[in-house]
Amino acid sequence: MMEKNSHREKALTEMPAPLALAYLGDAVYELHVRRFLIQAGLVKVHRLHRLAVELVKASAQVQILRWLEDKLEEDELEWVRRGRNADSGKCPKSTDVVTYRLATGFECLIGYWSLCRAERMELLEPYLQNWLAEKKGK
Repeated sequence: MMEKNSHREKALTEMPAPLALAYLGDAVYELHVRRFLIQAGLVKVHRLHRLAVELVKASAQVQILRWLEDKLEEDELEWVRRGRNADSGKCPKSTDVVTYRLATGFECLIGYWSLCRAERMELLEPYLQNWLAEKKGK
């Protein structure tokens, strides 16, 4: 229990703003996806790019976030909420505001993990593996 509280205390007092975490999380998540795809044995750059784009777009991030929600601890849920509620003042034309904000919450979580709890990135692996298995089955 002490460890969870220390994460929360550090997060609330020393962490960057939610949008800064989302900015970091966006890059970390894309790198994680690219690494995952290459480690899965994919080598053709065009296919790598297409699959990576499918996984990093806002709607895919929302699906992953929904899949993760019951696996997240309270401090992680707090960073998702903070990222979701942060107002960047813009929304891409390719998505709606609700999806964009939820995806920002997901990216904020990834940014938080990258700075404080990198081991939690492992939670993404079952989702990514199932997703890729479905893609290969088509």
